Formats: sequence, structure tokens, C-alpha cells
Amino acid sequence: MTDTRCGFVAILGAPNVGKSTLLNQLVGAKVSIVSPKVQTTRTRVLGIRLEGSSQLVFIDTPGIFEPKRRLDRAMVAAAWGGAADADSAMLLVDSARGIDKDTRGIIERLAESKRQVLLVLNKVDLVKKQDLLTLAAELHETELFSDTFMVSAQTGDGVTDLAAFLGARVPEGPWMFPEDQISDMPMRLLAAEVTREKLYLNLHQELPYHAAVETESWTEKPDGSAEVRQVIYVQRDGQKGIVLGKGGKKIKAIGAASRLELEAMLEQKIHLFLFVKVREKWGDDRERFSEWGLDYDA
Repeated sequence: MTDTRCGFVAILGAPNVGKSTLLNQLVGAKVSIVSPKVQTTRTRVLGIRLEGSSQLVFIDTPGIFEPKRRLDRAMVAAAWGGAADADSAMLLVDSARGIDKDTRGIIERLAESKRQVLLVLNKVDLVKKQDLLTLAAELHETELFSDTFMVSAQTGDGVTDLAAFLGARVPEGPWMFPEDQISDMPMRLLAAEVTREKLYLNLHQELPYHAAVETESWTEKPDGSAEVRQVIYVQRDGQKGIVLGKGGKKIKAIGAASRLELEAMLEQKIHLFLFVKVREKWGDDRERFSEWGLDYDA
């Protein structure tokens, strides 16, 4: 029998460097929401990839930034917790953006931990080769990185080599998840995350982070379909109107986009019902933090 390997790999980085896109590319399916907005990943998402006889369990951590609110603090704590628990860690850097303040802060903290990590330069298709080499050389001066990979999470270029390298490095041991499992995220939470992504994509700058989505009920029907009811929580009455849109057009568009994606993911007919409620301090709601796997007291 072939010896198996299994290990956790944390994906660290500043907000909006492409961590969720890379995770989805590594897993070969969508397990983490993707949005042009920063800080869209609120919780640690586990994505699973089989690489030969190795099972790679990826932790897509929230972007690490200077926290200002309770939710920010909990997200940053979750990111560092994910790094500490993992067998391997990689720092994803946006090659086009270079070394910004958030990335510099992550490097400083990693240096304090005396831990070597992989350097993964993302969006290499957008940067000249010489500029990439200069950036890589500057980052290696920190003596923090054991190896460097250059990838495009968007196109998948370089991702196969990265996965092969990780597959050979994780510890020997039995697989922790069934062969066909690609994530440990509960379906109700994943469905809420899909709707939250569509909320961001449809509303652009109108409703930055003042919204949360909760799957209230999930009912399997005799015909094989499922009825899913979700609540979108906003903090003020004015925001409710933004989500609904004129004549309910916005929420219909959000619901239709979410339903189509869920049906494709689950290969199942979905009847999706969305409701909007005002909850002024949902960002300080202990129950929400527990649902997201975040520490309220971080």
C-alpha cells in the first residue's frame, strides 16, 4: 500500500491579494467567496486537494490588516491562528502591488515567530519579468522564505508546481477527510457565503461591509430540490432600501445569481428566498462570531 501524507497549509496575505482565488484554483472548485472588495473572507475556510498520495488541507485565512473594529480583530486573530496551527504556511504577495504596509507588517510578525514560509508571488501575468525578479530578491533579503513560486491564481499558471511541492512536504500520515470531500464548510454557511459574494458584486461601493447573510432554514423536498431561506442583515434602515433596490430589482438579481451558483455547485434545484432585516449591531453579535468560527473576545 502506498504511504500517504496529509497536512494543513495556511494561505496568508494582505487583503485582496488573491488568497480565495488561489484556494479555489488549488481545490479545483469554489469553496471560498471571491470579490474585488477587500476583507471578504471572514472566517477560516478549509479547502482540500489530493496531490498524488498526499491530502493537502488548505486554510484560506482572512486578509491580515490593521484591525479597527471587533470583527476586524477577530478576523486577524483567525488568520494568525490558522498560520500557527498549520504544518506549512505560504505568504501570498500581489506582484503588481508590491510590498505594501500590510504585507510588511505580516513579514515582521512572521520574522518574530522564527518560522520559514513559502513565498508565492501572485498576478505574475501582470508584471514584467525583471520587476518580478527584483521584488523576489527584495523579499528574500528578509531570510524568511525557504522557496519562491510565481503564479497567477486567476489563470492557474504555476499552481500545479506549487501543489506538487506542497504534496511532497506535508507530513506522512493518514488522510483526515474522505477522498471526495473538498471542504469542511457546512452547506448552510457556504450558501450564505455565496449570497454574500453576490451582494458585494451587485452593490459595489454602496454597501461596503455593513451586511451579513444567514441561512435560516434548509428544507430538502421530496422531488430532490431544496428550499433555502436566507436573511440579509444590515445595520440601518437606509441600507435596507439599497439591498432591495427600486421595485425589488437588486434583491431579485442577487437571489438569481446566488441560486444559479448554488445549483451548479450542488447539482440540485434550489428555491431560494431572501429577506432583508435591520440589526443595528450585528457586527457585535456574539452568536454571529460563533457561526463564523471567530473569537468574539479576540
